[in-house]
Amino acid sequence: MTSSRTTVKSAATGALTGLALGDALGFPTEFNDVPSILAKFGPWREIPLLKPAIVSDDTQMTLALGRGLRTAMAAGPLEARTLEPPLRREFVSWYHDPQNNRAPGNTCMTACQLLDSDRPWQRASRIGSKGCGANMRVAPIGLAPGLSAEQRSGAAQLQSALTHGHPTALAASDLTAHAVHLLARGTEPTGLVGLLRSYAYENRSRYPHHWLGDLWTHSQDPTPEHFAERGWDECLAVLERLQQALRTPSPETDPCLATGDGWIAEEAFATGLLCFLLFPEEPVTALRRAACTKGDSDSIACLTGAFAGAHLGADTWPAEWADRIEYREDLLELGALWDA
Repeated sequence: MTSSRTTVKSAATGALTGLALGDALGFPTEFNDVPSILAKFGPWREIPLLKPAIVSDDTQMTLALGRGLRTAMAAGPLEARTLEPPLRREFVSWYHDPQNNRAPGNTCMTACQLLDSDRPWQRASRIGSKGCGANMRVAPIGLAPGLSAEQRSGAAQLQSALTHGHPTALAASDLTAHAVHLLARGTEPTGLVGLLRSYAYENRSRYPHHWLGDLWTHSQDPTPEHFAERGWDECLAVLERLQQALRTPSPETDPCLATGDGWIAEEAFATGLLCFLLFPEEPVTALRRAACTKGDSDSIACLTGAFAGAHLGADTWPAEWADRIEYREDLLELGALWDA
């Protein structure tokens, strides 16, 4: 079901701005439990956006992915052979950037160091990691116009696999991009979880050979289908927990208690989505709820912001917040390209 909301809502600009705002709001609260956050910042519904609004590696890697995607799409129809080289360059460039000093994850750092070579990317991928570092950055693939469902799914999984090769990281990235795409296209939040569960069931045994090559052979799985099913089954399990949490919503309770702390891919996806779905028409409240969590607050909040911005558009964010976000011009440039 799609909404009657105007289609000229600048969903890409809204999602990228929301992602960065959530990142900046959650960056100072990460690694703190809820009592510590409340003691430092006051009531969670009043958590301030600090000045300057500094972001973490989450936004930096989103921009790296966005630039690589832009380069690939300018070269013609999107496929693995056109996407992998510019993504690899952008990730390696981020790895060497002096501004890459925002507590980046070990998986991303190790994989990007290995990508800075002539080895096949599958040998750089951390096949055992399902950290949230891949799905926190995947929103651009859900926002870029003109992609088929197969291209969006394959690209989302490939960008994850360059660093996080665990099948659950791939599936969670795919689901995150699909959720952003659906919201940007006008899907109502009330039906979103059901659509995502259907999507997960449909894709459960599908291994995108064209996009991932022989990645699955680096695992212990007997078949590529078994490899894929491991990831989708973990995502289906967390979607069930999300659905249960939404049956009896408890906005004052730390969302991490329902769907997990967000350090791993499927939990970051589900907890970020839970925060959005608790307040689907109150995006700033949703971001503050996401930032006041005991888990990976900046990644949870950046996903919440991407969902909210895709749903409500660019104008939903307070101008006094949006105008002072770090990397503002870079975010606007990509948003304008895809909103056009």
